Amino acid sequence: MSHTPYGYRIENGKAVIDEFAATQIKELFLAYLAGDSLTTAAQKAGIRTSHSVIRKMLQSTRYLGNDYYPAIIDPVTFEAVEAECIRRAEKLGRVFEPKIENKVIYPTTFRITEGTKQFDDPFEQAEYAYSLIESET
Repeated sequence: MSHTPYGYRIENGKAVIDEFAATQIKELFLAYLAGDSLTTAAQKAGIRTSHSVIRKMLQSTRYLGNDYYPAIIDPVTFEAVEAECIRRAEKLGRVFEPKIENKVIYPTTFRITEGTKQFDDPFEQAEYAYSLIESET
């Protein structure tokens, strides 16, 4: 198992909620929904960490609870934060559509016709031989 997420601690092999940190997590989510930036929301919640860690905390589904971690955040709040993240990203032009790649079809079968010409120059003979190859795609 990886490190214990912020807001939890391990006791007797089970994850339990750290009440003080859980309160900070709830404050972080609510401050972000109130319109604060990631850094400002974290400062208001009393969490001192980097911008990217705050983003990962807001996207961590562990806070919803699962077989191992008890729930800290309710699904409605979590979904509202996800929608707000998307809304802000779109507003700032940070949503990029995936590029549609053109599928290239490479020929896999070839046929060659019988060569009837003979050249003294080996380069001309090779050029002639390659001109007889046709792909079947």
